[in-house]
Amino acid sequence: MSRLTLLALQILVAVAVIGLWHGLTTVPVFGTVLLPPFFFSRPADVGARIVQWFADGSIWMHLGITLTESVLAFVIGSLGGALVGFWFARKPVVAAVFDPYVKMANALPRVVLAPIFALWLGLGIWSKVALGITLVFFVVFFNVYQGVKEVSPTVLANARMLGMSERQLMRHVYWPSALSWMFSSLHTSVGFAVVGAVVGEYLGSAAGLGYLIQQAEGVFDVAGVFAGMTVLAAFVILIDMLVSVVERRLLVWRPVSHDTRG
Repeated sequence: MSRLTLLALQILVAVAVIGLWHGLTTVPVFGTVLLPPFFFSRPADVGARIVQWFADGSIWMHLGITLTESVLAFVIGSLGGALVGFWFARKPVVAAVFDPYVKMANALPRVVLAPIFALWLGLGIWSKVALGITLVFFVVFFNVYQGVKEVSPTVLANARMLGMSERQLMRHVYWPSALSWMFSSLHTSVGFAVVGAVVGEYLGSAAGLGYLIQQAEGVFDVAGVFAGMTVLAAFVILIDMLVSVVERRLLVWRPVSHDTRG
């Protein structure tokens, strides 16, 4: 399937969803609108609110704050997860000792940590960054750990036969294997970083997309809530596209799939 065809199908899905939403909130069925606009708003109202935000410039400050929090959480969480995951994979004894503690930490509900981070770090950006890091770290950690563990024994044996040192093995064998797994997790981590930032803003802040959504909910402004979520979704897609660009640059050695089946 060509990129143009894929893009056309993706746009078609979006148009169909918006059209269905518009129809269910405006066209009466047996005298009753199935989705009351008071509870579900309308696509036109949501679009008008987004245009208004960008026209008067009020959205830029909130976007900038959420972007800063998300990028910091994404970078710190990803680097931490990658380094610790690689270290654990190369040190089986360390991994065995800390295994139950890692599982316990991963099982903690992150939302419960948000008030604790706010208490420790205040209502500034760092409490939101900390929450995002806890979401990103474990996703990357487990993928990198598994990626290093999944290195082919045959490849390792051949590399050692060629006389590679431990440092060369890390550079040419272990890290390439871990990178494939890591980038597959980074696409998920982008969303988690933004979720951490927005949830933190929602629970306590004076700016950010989460703050906008929380304020709209407080006055039953459903159009504002959906507008905030729409901007947030577009925001995540743009960051994910940047991750895809970096992935293509770093993993140029990976074979490209040519599957054209529909």
